[in-house]
Amino acid sequence: MSIIALMSACGSDSAQGDEKQSEENQEIKPQYDQEVQDFSFTNQDGQTVSLEDLKGEYWVADLIFTNCETVCPPMTANMAKLQQRLDEEGLDIRLVSFSVDPHNDNPEALKAFGDKHGADYSNWDFLTGYTQEDIESFASNSFKALVSKVDGEDQVTHGTSFMLVSPEGKMINRFNGTSFEEVEKIIEYLNHYKK
Repeated sequence: MSIIALMSACGSDSAQGDEKQSEENQEIKPQYDQEVQDFSFTNQDGQTVSLEDLKGEYWVADLIFTNCETVCPPMTANMAKLQQRLDEEGLDIRLVSFSVDPHNDNPEALKAFGDKHGADYSNWDFLTGYTQEDIESFASNSFKALVSKVDGEDQVTHGTSFMLVSPEGKMINRFNGTSFEEVEKIIEYLNHYKK
């Protein structure tokens, strides 16, 4: 602490460098400690995926729906890029996309959507098999994310974050799912904590 104060008092270039380094280190720390609610849902292949299945490893989640006309295609494209980058880095991480339109997104629709975006299902699940009320409550309680579907509308309002979940089943960070640059931040974070 006194060394930092001394360097700041000197006003040297290295002090500014240390402040920047400190900011970078702060970015890599967990920002949340939000417990993900227990769940057991159905993936694109009709198989059950539960929170228990995911515990013990980091995983990344997002909220999408197949009929989305705005943010879901770029988010899913970025998730596919993240999947590719994880493979390149040798990081064994699961990806989970929760449908926010379960009435329309059956496993077949999710599989077609995943296929369209080049998903590799060996570590990426697209989940459905719950009610609209269930996913709205789950997203709010697990990820502090808004999901809202107005009756009679075919579009759903939902968060656009990629949520990083710890091996203990807690959301610890959120990243902008519409930004490819954020994919690299996730990789940096995981390289820091997993290796």
